[in-house]
Amino acid sequence: MTETFARPGLRLTASDRPGMAQPVPERDVPVRPWGPILWAALLLSTLLIAAWEWHWRAFGAAPTYRNSDGAWAEQRERIDRGEGDATVLIGSSRLLFDVQLPVWERITGKRPIQLALEGSSPMMFLEDLAKDPDFTGTLVIGVTPGLFFSGRTLRADALAHYHTRGPSQRSGHWLSKHLLEPWLAFHDPDYALATVIERMDWPARSGLKQFPSVRRLSLMDADRNTWLWDKIRTDAAYGDIVRGTWAAFSSRPPRQGGPAPQTGFDAQIARAVAAVSTLRARGVKLVFVRAPSIDPLYAVEQRDFPRQQTWDRLLERTGVPGIHFEDHAELQGHESPEWSHLSARAANDFTAALVPLVETALEPR
Repeated sequence: MTETFARPGLRLTASDRPGMAQPVPERDVPVRPWGPILWAALLLSTLLIAAWEWHWRAFGAAPTYRNSDGAWAEQRERIDRGEGDATVLIGSSRLLFDVQLPVWERITGKRPIQLALEGSSPMMFLEDLAKDPDFTGTLVIGVTPGLFFSGRTLRADALAHYHTRGPSQRSGHWLSKHLLEPWLAFHDPDYALATVIERMDWPARSGLKQFPSVRRLSLMDADRNTWLWDKIRTDAAYGDIVRGTWAAFSSRPPRQGGPAPQTGFDAQIARAVAAVSTLRARGVKLVFVRAPSIDPLYAVEQRDFPRQQTWDRLLERTGVPGIHFEDHAELQGHESPEWSHLSARAANDFTAALVPLVETALEPR
């Protein structure tokens, strides 16, 4: 058998070893100053990260906790760890942004568990709590018409994550929450490089209908107390971007081929009736809350989700008390920079006005 030799550094192939078992491929490591190369790479990485962080801080961003599936699951788990009699908030972004936990705690002496999620109907979370015998407290349910009565759930993965997360997901959330989120402004999905590139002012493509994605809207504490980012109020250009997003979504034509509106409304109300019945049988107290919105978004909600066909029917069929901002002067007139959510300072006033109404609504009749 003829032995074949290859040039140093050239990987041997099967043809170089006829009739022989093939070993793990080998390749000579060239002699290079690897130590200095490593230090140079670390220095360059640090400088690039520092520049990216500086860029977003100059933009006005600040470190904030992320509204991740892990953060939601961490709060949901509190019910299983001895806080089953707590006041729990579920709903969409309005209840998440507009209800301030410190204000609620100052008035009642107890801090609620915040489980509202943006872009999502609370229905699946309502049904999940109905199945959980550990929960026996008070449930405040936010009703954003376009989400609640359509059943749209942007953040459905949060519930699945809560039920299936393992040690790696738990440890990953812990590391992010304690080592990254409180310190780095750029550690936010809105500032990911791929997202930034996608949002650049690319030339419009003929025949392609594009709707703007929702930009960063809020800041969040470690326990998911959340408030509207003040940049939306103080930066006119950024506020216009956010308002433009809501205007684009509101201008979408009705979905073709879907069920008749009242059929869709009744399907969601029926789900609520079933979950409410289970919760009440366990002694849970419930109240629905319709947080404010203003024109032009409010006008679209009134057009597509008339109160008589949605809110009024929901209260009638569930028998649950409701607090609608239209019915209470103290819940109206608060500053709403982008039509859908209250400013941070207005959210404090709104919460202070809401809590007594909730307590009254929950009193035995």
